[in-house]
Amino acid sequence: MSKKKGLSFEEKRARMMEIFFETKDVFQLKDIEKIAPKEKGITSMSVKEILQSLVDDGMVDTDRIGTSNYFWAFPSKALHARKRKLEELESQFAESSQKKEALQKSIQKSKIGREDTAERAALMEELAALRQKKEQLKAEIDKYRECDPDVVEEMRLPSHLFAGRARCWGRVFGEKTDGCSHTSCLQRGEHL
Repeated sequence: MSKKKGLSFEEKRARMMEIFFETKDVFQLKDIEKIAPKEKGITSMSVKEILQSLVDDGMVDTDRIGTSNYFWAFPSKALHARKRKLEELESQFAESSQKKEALQKSIQKSKIGREDTAERAALMEELAALRQKKEQLKAEIDKYRECDPDVVEEMRLPSHLFAGRARCWGRVFGEKTDGCSHTSCLQRGEHL
């Protein structure tokens, strides 16, 4: 024997909506929890979750009156919601169609003057050659970058600092009687 397959989430939602559409009534949660399992085969454990998803999607209305929450959904509201959605989608489709036509006209305009001619082919070859020459010149400039005065100055500045520090440490380790320490060299400015 095979086990009976349960309802999917969407099937439960559809059956819950049937409760509202068939009765055209207003319910409290406890009423729906009694009706749904008996009439529509929705497990009582999932009624609240299904109902909340319908409320979240705007398919079922809810309001708190006193201490109770009431739920309702009428077929006319669903029809109007579908009509509004259809109108919205038709409007988006019309806008998209207009954009598509405008883009196609723009493409046609941009093609004017770009026809394949001998002159255009020659200009494209010249452009490619100029681009290649530009890359070669860039590579040559990069090769001689070491001689650029700005780059040389950047390299000189750190080496000057390191030379002063090396002299100071040389004194610290080399002259034991002088008592020179790193901090004393710093105070005298010999690290620069």
